[in-house]
Amino acid sequence: MLVDDPYNETVRAFFENPTHAGDLQGDYARVLTADAAESECGARIMLFAGIADGMIAEMRFRALACPHLVAAAEWLCRDRQNGPVSGLSAFDRHGLMEQLAVPPEKTGKILLLEDALKSLWEQHERAA
Repeated sequence: MLVDDPYNETVRAFFENPTHAGDLQGDYARVLTADAAESECGARIMLFAGIADGMIAEMRFRALACPHLVAAAEWLCRDRQNGPVSGLSAFDRHGLMEQLAVPPEKTGKILLLEDALKSLWEQHERAA
């Protein structure tokens, strides 16, 4: 990493190879979708969760975003996929921002991801 490089190794790895980018590949009885956007800079994040037997069988994202937000979405999908649906209810924004070395001025981008995750959880709760 260069001294003036704004992205740490984790951000670079997740941004260069976002294995959870794109649409859901499986066929699920329940599919949750969420979309959060910011008009000022045009950032947008969409999350998709395929639910089976109370588990997040698959989680994907689409993003029009900076490398920090793409990396955060990739991290989130990796972290929550194959876990319980209750994993949609919690988000450690501060911990993720620290892990990815997201500068404070980009907090709004991470809040988009948090909003999208919250929307997935609310959809799940309404259907339960």
